[in-house]
Amino acid sequence: MKEAAPLAVQMRGIHKRFGAVKANVDVSLSVRAGTVHGLVGENGAGKSTLMSVLYGFYQADSGAIAVNGQEVDIRNADDAIALGIGMVHQHFMLVETLSALENVMLGAEPHWLLRRATAQLRGKLEALMQSTGLQVQLDALVADLAVGDRQRLEILKALYRGARVLILDEPTAVLTPQETLQLFEVLKGLRQQGTTIILITHKLKEVMALCDFVTVMRAGQVVQELPIAAATMESLAEAMVGRKVQMGRLDGDVHQAGEVLLSAQELELRDALQVLRLSNVSLELRAGEIVGIAGVSGNGQSELLDVLSGLLAPSKGELTICGQVFTPAHWLDPQTARKLGLAHVPEDRHARALVMDFCAWESAVLGYESLPSFSRGPWMRIDAMHQATVDMMERFDVRPRDTALLSSKFSGGNQQKLVLARELGQTPKVLLVGQPTRGVDIGAIEFIYSQLRAMRDAGCAVLLVSSELDEILALSDRVIVMNQGRIAGELDIADCTEAGLGLLMTGASQ
Repeated sequence: MKEAAPLAVQMRGIHKRFGAVKANVDVSLSVRAGTVHGLVGENGAGKSTLMSVLYGFYQADSGAIAVNGQEVDIRNADDAIALGIGMVHQHFMLVETLSALENVMLGAEPHWLLRRATAQLRGKLEALMQSTGLQVQLDALVADLAVGDRQRLEILKALYRGARVLILDEPTAVLTPQETLQLFEVLKGLRQQGTTIILITHKLKEVMALCDFVTVMRAGQVVQELPIAAATMESLAEAMVGRKVQMGRLDGDVHQAGEVLLSAQELELRDALQVLRLSNVSLELRAGEIVGIAGVSGNGQSELLDVLSGLLAPSKGELTICGQVFTPAHWLDPQTARKLGLAHVPEDRHARALVMDFCAWESAVLGYESLPSFSRGPWMRIDAMHQATVDMMERFDVRPRDTALLSSKFSGGNQQKLVLARELGQTPKVLLVGQPTRGVDIGAIEFIYSQLRAMRDAGCAVLLVSSELDEILALSDRVIVMNQGRIAGELDIADCTEAGLGLLMTGASQ
């Protein structure tokens, strides 16, 4: 029945270039009304550019767009909104100092009297939340909302403005698995109500679970468009990258664990409100192994990374790294950690791994600028830093290879590869990695996996924190499960199953 539905959006022969870069080359896309249509491809494939043309952020150099069978001229976002097209961007467009309700009202006030406008909007939003399941605390400041709530607010904002075609750009990139499931239930409900959804993503599991149709883009062109029933994850991955992709656990992938390089004993951490975040956590990391930390987000994994990397000092416990002992009174700091050979890839690359207004070469040496190769006394060796960045970009395939480009201008996947290149480039003895493939496309994921395995095989002790259970199972030699700030269990990878780990993650006994 969905295949016979009329076309909500049709884009024909879209060309868009930025200087010498051809972002879209003769792209045609047909999206049927009342369906979820996946738009997949690697970072830089042209997906977001194409949808930005549909939403009026960019003007196509040539081509045509039809909405509900009528050819239209979309010159800006106002034109798109008037045609019933809404877009939720990967990085939310919200004012953090305003309430949720004020964010929805901003620029779309229903009345010139503020009190009356607020009352009218509140009534409409409460009805909309009831019908869609998009529950948000309307009077809460956006700064106080969780990421999942901000996502729901962005969708509410688009629906309030009359969106019948909803474009979602990487909507689950920063969501927990639980928030992702909640979002999917909402999207299924919107589809049943007749909303057309275009889902830009690189997560093929989500495409297979949610979409009715899928279009694959590569290098600015459409290479495949088909019903989801005719697709498999393997075929979509191959179409995206242009070759077969190895994503799961490698056959015969065995490790030989060596000496203990990091040992943590009975760590306890309380936050500023004295809430217990880590309780009696003990673990060992050995040379030549990857230890995965599994758990539902918010169960102490992030705090564990912060304590082990020296960003937070615990209230109790002891840490030994390469023979040097630290106690809460004299805890590890990041500079000492680097001297001991401990590298850290933070979970949030924007907040903790990069300075977005720095050039690539500055971000590529961040934290390592005092190394002899990068400085001579008080003087920095800028040329050496540039050359090191060139080498990193070549080795880790960071695109574009422009050392002067602002860090903010790289795609998420290329930002992540730049951070990994910096931290792995010093050949650390211990590597702490948080969410290594969050917001990263499938080709880059395969590359990152290979680099982490290579570090392990070279004798590095790797601690991997990931919300993706598939990732934990694909990479780990040993798995530690956390629940409510405690270690709920520890298993060799040969003894791990999704069901068994799931029980431990929820606090059930093994």
